[in-house]
Amino acid sequence: MKALLKHVTLFVVYGTLCTVATLVVAYLYYLQQRPDLKPWHTANLDAEFRAADAATVETLDDYRHLEDRLFAQLVDRVYGAVSETDRRALNRYSAGSLSDPLPYAPNWNRTVELVPDRPLGGAVLLHGLSDSPYSMRALAELLYARGYWVVALRLPGHGTAPSGLLHVTWEDWAAATRLAVRHVRGKIGADAPLVLVGYSAGAALAVEYAAARLQGEDLPRIDRMVLLSPAIGVSPAAAFAWVQGSLARVGGFEKAAWTDLLPEYDPYKYNSFTANAGDQMYRLTRRIDAQLRALGSGGPVKGMPRILAFQSAADATVLAPAVVNVLFRRLAPEGHEIVFFDINRQAELQPLFDPAVLAMRAGLFDGPALPFDLTGLTNADAQSAQIVALHRRAGSTEVVREATDLEWPRHVFSLSHVALPFPPDDPVYGAGPPPKSGRVHLGQPELLGERGFLAVPPTVLMRLRYDPFFPYVERRIEEFLD
Repeated sequence: MKALLKHVTLFVVYGTLCTVATLVVAYLYYLQQRPDLKPWHTANLDAEFRAADAATVETLDDYRHLEDRLFAQLVDRVYGAVSETDRRALNRYSAGSLSDPLPYAPNWNRTVELVPDRPLGGAVLLHGLSDSPYSMRALAELLYARGYWVVALRLPGHGTAPSGLLHVTWEDWAAATRLAVRHVRGKIGADAPLVLVGYSAGAALAVEYAAARLQGEDLPRIDRMVLLSPAIGVSPAAAFAWVQGSLARVGGFEKAAWTDLLPEYDPYKYNSFTANAGDQMYRLTRRIDAQLRALGSGGPVKGMPRILAFQSAADATVLAPAVVNVLFRRLAPEGHEIVFFDINRQAELQPLFDPAVLAMRAGLFDGPALPFDLTGLTNADAQSAQIVALHRRAGSTEVVREATDLEWPRHVFSLSHVALPFPPDDPVYGAGPPPKSGRVHLGQPELLGERGFLAVPPTVLMRLRYDPFFPYVERRIEEFLD
């Protein structure tokens, strides 16, 4: 009997191993059938800042000098290596194309510093994963107009070519963040207010910074944080991104390093995406979770800079509930607030939605009291596109209803993860192209044809790229800073 059991066990083990090996080989074969790698996927831009450089690259001027070298490498090793067949009007790396960002000043793919005559405060703005400082342009200009010394930081691996995300680490991003905050704090002095504004991964880096300071790391004080679509939680599948990245080390399987290989027509955001980028984002969210667990071991986390966060109920990039459950529920009631953008609940649209998204509003507004203020923007009723604001104060279960001047635009059923930082008049991602702009417009692409024939998934093209409620976001940020 024991011999039979041993044989059965070995059969199961060997069968499982053979099945796994077959699946891995099949997956590698699938990966290799994707489009060929281009210069922007393979270029080694080695003038990039790393966390290990912090001892020698100590100032923002040092960082930007290094950035000069980096962008010279980009022109030489990517733009200069583009084949004649790839010199197209919608190729970001084809010099002079509609998608080429280099002719425009300032170059919002690089770190941008806006210096007022008499700074009243300071702000460091952190963009999202695969993005560039351009995603923070509108808010940077808003803060500068209010007298803030503004640094819109280019995070390592970004703003150049997608190959920049092959080997970057979240520690590189965190080190660059610390450098930028030290710079701005030094410029505005010890007493002036300093705000960290983060979008997506940038929001996670802002939280990591604030938590590290609470844990005792010697870092300059920040007074406020504004978070948009904060990447506090990501899909559990990201935990296995390192596995795919490891397959790329097998000779001849370089494409395995990429989860997406798409045309690069967006001047300020990569369309191609590396497994390493997903892995680093997962590691950063685990870091934040561990920080907050440690800080909250004796009760709610106290002393966090006041936070104003904006989150869409419809978010395909991050786990929207994590903003509440991983971050805000752990904080002491010290003036923090979430602004929650609901989906468009007009009756005709409701059958199209995932029930989990429909239930999210009730989970927030019908549950027990929360340790933070909550504002929800939602339809006045199921027959109306008009929007009302629902308010719950921290510690209260009372919901106060307030009329607004907001209304859902036609054909828009929700916001999106990528929409929140962009105003409707953005020249690249807005509701309509500016007249005679001479550049690509991605806000409302109108492409009709047969399914399955575009190299870009239709879900990418139909994603809302601007925030129709951006004036409300601006107003709430100004009130928050006042």
